[in-house]
Parts: sequence; C-alpha cells; structure tokens
Amino acid sequence: MNHRGPDETEAPQSDLAARAAWLYYVGGMRQDAIAEELGISRQRAQRLVARALSEGLVRVRIDHPIAECLDLERRLRHRFGLLRARVAPRSGGSPDALRSIAPFAAPELERIFADETPKLLALGTGRTLRAVVDNMQQVPGGHHKVVSLIGNVAPDGSASFYEVIMRIADKTGAPHYPMSVPVMARDEAEFANYRALPHVVASRALAEQADVTVVGIGQMAADAPLYVDGFITSDELRSLQDAGAAGEIGGHVFDAEGKYLDHPLNNFMVGVRVPANTSPVICIAGGVSKIKALRAALKGRLIQGLITDELTAAELLGD
Repeated sequence: MNHRGPDETEAPQSDLAARAAWLYYVGGMRQDAIAEELGISRQRAQRLVARALSEGLVRVRIDHPIAECLDLERRLRHRFGLLRARVAPRSGGSPDALRSIAPFAAPELERIFADETPKLLALGTGRTLRAVVDNMQQVPGGHHKVVSLIGNVAPDGSASFYEVIMRIADKTGAPHYPMSVPVMARDEAEFANYRALPHVVASRALAEQADVTVVGIGQMAADAPLYVDGFITSDELRSLQDAGAAGEIGGHVFDAEGKYLDHPLNNFMVGVRVPANTSPVICIAGGVSKIKALRAALKGRLIQGLITDELTAAELLGD
C-alpha cells in the first residue's frame, strides 16, 4: 500500500506539481517512483510533471517556493536569528543532500553576480561549493571581485582539488584573488613566512573587507575533510577531537558551542577566520554528517545565513 502523501486537499496543486517536477528533473526518479513518494497514481504524477513544465515552473531548476520548505526557512530564521535561510526540497529517496542543494544554491550565487552594484565576495572551498559552482550558469559579473578565504595548496604542493575561485571566475568573469599558499603551516616560522608574503597580505585584507562571505562546513568525525584530503594526520584529528572539535570552516576548528578551539593546529591556519567583519557569512551545507558542525556554527553565530536541504533543516529544528 502506498504511504499517505499530499493530495488535492492537503497542498496547492502548484506545490505538488513543483515537487513532482523536482523529483523528476533533479532527483532523477521515474514517474512510478514519484507516485509512490507522493502517494498518488502514476497517471497523476505524469500530469503533475507535465503541468510544471507547461506553467513555466521548470527551467532545469524548479522556480516555485514549496510551502513546506518556506515554513522551514521561516523557522530557521526565527530559531537561529539568521538573516537568510533557503531550503531545497528533498531529492526523492537519495541520501545525498548535495544532489538537492547544489542546483538549488547555484541561483543564489548567480543573483549576487547579476546585481549591478559591485560587490566583494569571499569564498571558502570544498566539495559542496565546488558542486554549487559547477551548477551555476554563465553570469556577466566582471564588475564584482572574488577572493579566497583559504589557501589553495595541498600538503604535497599540488593544487587543492576542491578550490573553487578559479571556477567561479570562469563562470562570471569577475577579477579573482586566490590565496596561493598551503592551507596550513607546519610550524611558527613557516606560518610567519606565509602570512608575510605580499600577495597573502593583500588577499587577507580583501577577504576581511568582503560584502558577503560564502562557505561550506566540515565535520570533525573520522570522515573529516581536513583529514580525508590529507591536510592533517590521524593523530592530529584525534587531538582535535579530544579537544572538543565539532566542525570547521575554512580549516578553522570550533567546538560544540561554536567557539574556535585554542589548539596549535588552529594557530597555523594561514587563511581568514570567519566572521572576519560585520558582513554576512552564508553557509551552504547539508546531510547527516554535517548536523553536529551546523548546530555548533549556528549556536556560536559563526554564520548568518544557511542554504540547506529539507531533511537537514528539519533535523536542525528538532522535527
């Protein structure tokens, strides 16, 4: 028996059409699977997808605010004092939150670059931001500037695989200022040398003046990006965990209260720690592995905006 889902009496038809279209075009679900997900007939699922297309709700993305997501956004703003919250509809039964978030968050970045008022945008790195930028359309944005918050060199001297500033510059034509140094130094002397480099001084100064900052967030469990990507060792990860690490933004590690750890590894991060000024920090993140880090960042007011998915939003709100 199909589980009970929304019907004509429970949600506006445009909501159902938008959700069906999202599951079809973004979630990659077949129409019979959509019918099962929404608790409707296969024929009705087919009609809803066709309706979404004919009414202009579909432009590869779904251009429709789904009611449940709007309610989650309102509650996130109220609960955590956020300036902005955006919630992507869930992508069918897929456990991969990034599949929902990346195409949903891309237009948010596009709108920044479409603004005629010149802006300075500071960017973090990571898998999520790379996926978001890869989903962006070309936007003429040469009147803006983008600067990196974090180094773009891996410990072995190779370019960081998830560095995004070059990709976003290619999509927008914006002048870009990468931080061409390792993410972290190995000792105090190396740290002082990196921080004294003229181009690092200039990039850090720009990042600290940003009009808006966009970051991802890293978990500090066994799958911590800092560890998986080779920036820290297993012993260093355990040391951070023992010190109470809950998450990291731009390599800077914080505890469950959202306070940055007084730890040697934090002291050797070359990049800029957020929030660096009074401009909003927008975090794009979602998924079970990110919940602990997101809770901590929200509690410590490290971020002022959040773009996430429906399931993560509900978990953060305790639903």
